[in-house]
Amino acid sequence: MNSDLSPTLGAEQVATPARQVFTVHLQKIPLLAGIDSQCLTQVASALQLRSVERGHQVLQKGSAGEHLLFVLSGRLQAVDLTEDGREIGLSFLTAGDYFGELSIIDGLPRSASVLACETSLLAFLPRAQALVLIYQNPLVAERLLKRMASTIRAAANYRTILGIPNAFQRVFALLNQFAKIAPGGLVVIEKMPTQQEIAIMVNTSRETVSRAIHILIQKGVVEKDMRRLIVRQPEALRKVAATEAGSVDK
Repeated sequence: MNSDLSPTLGAEQVATPARQVFTVHLQKIPLLAGIDSQCLTQVASALQLRSVERGHQVLQKGSAGEHLLFVLSGRLQAVDLTEDGREIGLSFLTAGDYFGELSIIDGLPRSASVLACETSLLAFLPRAQALVLIYQNPLVAERLLKRMASTIRAAANYRTILGIPNAFQRVFALLNQFAKIAPGGLVVIEKMPTQQEIAIMVNTSRETVSRAIHILIQKGVVEKDMRRLIVRQPEALRKVAATEAGSVDK
């Protein structure tokens, strides 16, 4: 599904080949919020939409960086392969996120692959228009730089987690990194990754992940709530993430 966008009163309507019509509010995409209407019109005229089914590849590591991509709906994950061919899960991408900016800026091949965890709707902005958007809009450039800084910090933390020898502790440490303070002060892990996704991210088995989470639930450290985990004891989670896994049973 590839379609051009036509801006209409701040919203962009998209007609697919099957005559479906989507309305995309570009101002609601965090990277584009507050950008002047003329710039948004130029972006809209260059964007193309594509629906990607669950399990399908969106980007392949080593391919040319021809587009900046926006997630309009759905959920994706960046993945990489180790030297022995094992898949390592990296960051998750949800509605409002963008990706592919590194190759847009330096012109080098993609540094990771991206897979759809569920059916997702994406918007593709060609590299030439993406460069104009970045370099002619200081607000966009500032947001992109802050996002890069955050990504670098998260990657450093993730490398530390992978260096932990104990698999249970790796699971605890990853959950602790996912935990965020929600409105009202509650600490939660929104849109909890599947146990298999967590297993791939921390290089262990799904069974180990299941057992580790079960221990936390038994001890009242976390509580399941639909597709999220509520962290009832944030300090306890931080403690087991920083110590040997066996200590959580004591």
